[in-house]
Amino acid sequence: MKTFLFSIDLEEFYAERAEFHRTPLPELVERYLGFLRRRQMKATFFVVGEIAKKFPAVIRAIAAEGHELACHTFDHVPLDQQDAASLRDDLRRNLDALAEFATTPVQGFRAPILSLGEKQRWAYEVLAGLGFTYSSSVLPARNPLHGWPGFGLRPRRIDGVLEVPVTLSSFFGLEVPIGAGTYFRCLPFGSIQRRFADHAAADTAIVGYFHPYDLDTAQERVMSRGVGGRRLLNALLYFNRSGTLARLESILDAGFRIVPYRDFIPMLVHA
Repeated sequence: MKTFLFSIDLEEFYAERAEFHRTPLPELVERYLGFLRRRQMKATFFVVGEIAKKFPAVIRAIAAEGHELACHTFDHVPLDQQDAASLRDDLRRNLDALAEFATTPVQGFRAPILSLGEKQRWAYEVLAGLGFTYSSSVLPARNPLHGWPGFGLRPRRIDGVLEVPVTLSSFFGLEVPIGAGTYFRCLPFGSIQRRFADHAAADTAIVGYFHPYDLDTAQERVMSRGVGGRRLLNALLYFNRSGTLARLESILDAGFRIVPYRDFIPMLVHA
């Protein structure tokens, strides 16, 4: 099966400027839900706890349509700015925020900005202690922000938690996540399609992630907190947002099927 672990990191756009107020998140989420509804597919939503508190109707709608809820921390603070105690407290708040909505056990985690690197390996012990069974938090390459170059490209278990790393392919000598929002929007689409086909031929799933802002063409231009002041990276956050859903539709037209992590993990374990 051509498997696409398309998932949504349910967060708002984290801007440096405090005066940034526009929050069209409910409308943007509904566009994703409509896309998944048309295709009769389910996905995983990694939800920031403060978003669940601020937009309970959105989380309720996601769960009501049968999608998987997973954790993305409560305050969206990267792991290199946390320690074991702060992460444990954060995730307890995150789990509490999702408890009233989840129709199945919350078992998955994604670190903000894929910030689980080798120096943050301690996080797996925290995750296991809180009952998480999987994480999808590692970018297994060098990256301007976060990365774990020595991790490897395949899922592996650490301290009882299965880590499912983001899928990478080579572009211009760099290893980049081809099924992830900004890269998926910005790179030549014919090249992305060929790389998706190559992974399918090798019988490996595409692991990617998107955000509500990947659809937001009306958003004002501000500096994101997540790019370390790099203007080029910030500019790419806005590029071709109008083409996101059309590209996703084309990937599914090519035979790829979106599945949530809760369905993929058993297939992986028993393969």
